[in-house]
Amino acid sequence: MKKQCINPNSLFDSRQFGFSQIVVSNSGKMIFISGQVAWDENSNIIGKNDLAVQARKSLENLKVAMEAAGGTLDDIVMLRIYKVDYKKEDGAVISQALKEHFGTQYPLASTWISVDGLANEGFMIEIEAQAVI
Repeated sequence: MKKQCINPNSLFDSRQFGFSQIVVSNSGKMIFISGQVAWDENSNIIGKNDLAVQARKSLENLKVAMEAAGGTLDDIVMLRIYKVDYKKEDGAVISQALKEHFGTQYPLASTWISVDGLANEGFMIEIEAQAVI
């Protein structure tokens, strides 16, 4: 899938945080992936009380979901990231995980949302995605 990342100079430079302001995609098959968390295939939480580990596991689960749909992480155009009780220092941790999985040259669009809690009290982060393949 070909996508174009746009970061107008009149908006803040979000690339330093691992995402673009705008992503434009050619038409194709739309993929919508439910929120992925730090569960393994047996519903065990990976990285209890460790945001970096949970963010990476959530993104690894997102990769598995994308591959099951016939795509790759490169096909993702938008993420919604839900973080329990977001604090400023969480931003650097989440940004690092995004850069590790998506690179820095063409980062995807994303929205980060602080929430009071998720479906399991051990979850610190949940990430859902939209993709076009």
